[in-house]
Amino acid sequence: MNFTGKHIIVTGASSGIGAATAKAIAARGGAVTLMARRAERLEALAAELGEGARWFAVDVSDGAAQAAALDAAVEAGGPIDGLFLNAGTGGSFAAVEDYGEEAFAQVLNVNLTAPYRAIAQVLPAMKARGRGAILVTGSLASERGMANNVAYVASKHAVLGLARAVALEAAPHGVRCNCVVPGFIDTEMFAALPPDALEQIAARVPQGRTGSADELGAVAAFLLSDAASHVTGQSLAVDGGVLGTLSV
Repeated sequence: MNFTGKHIIVTGASSGIGAATAKAIAARGGAVTLMARRAERLEALAAELGEGARWFAVDVSDGAAQAAALDAAVEAGGPIDGLFLNAGTGGSFAAVEDYGEEAFAQVLNVNLTAPYRAIAQVLPAMKARGRGAILVTGSLASERGMANNVAYVASKHAVLGLARAVALEAAPHGVRCNCVVPGFIDTEMFAALPPDALEQIAARVPQGRTGSADELGAVAAFLLSDAASHVTGQSLAVDGGVLGTLSV
């Protein structure tokens, strides 16, 4: 995986999976543009990554702000070779009848509409150049149902469909699109859980442990790299075997 001369955008880059992926790309010579809401985190990460790293504080739920940030990234760093749409929200937990339309729409706006907008904006230039890689972050909820979180499950099913549809449209133009599916990954959200809950989660994984953001970031970087040049329209789980096995 060699990203020398490549410009990669990472959303949701201030921590966890996004930050780990940005580090993996920068370590392999890539110029990374970081996007997320927390400016101080982005500034610190960009300084750590060194020359070639840029950042824009943006809330992807604001379509105009996201569009402006993408335009600014191109102006500052040149054409986009890779686009990792990792920003997302978990939403709230409630029964379907109690979830509420406003809360439902908010989750879909962040998890589905924002990636759609970004792809629609960036894809034409990738097609014109005849190359590019797009990656969206799915979830175990892209493949499985989950009670009391209807908006998240619906959005993550939909974002996998988005990736597959884009892959088919983009393939004749030399552009790839895939979906990476994190399992139970050690992130800030997981760190906030009680120890007994973490143990129960780890026990559900065939490998007997949760994954690290670095493990996920390495796979994301692969899918964004030319090493994955014949990989498109795929859903690739980094989950310790959860989706691919039947545990009894």
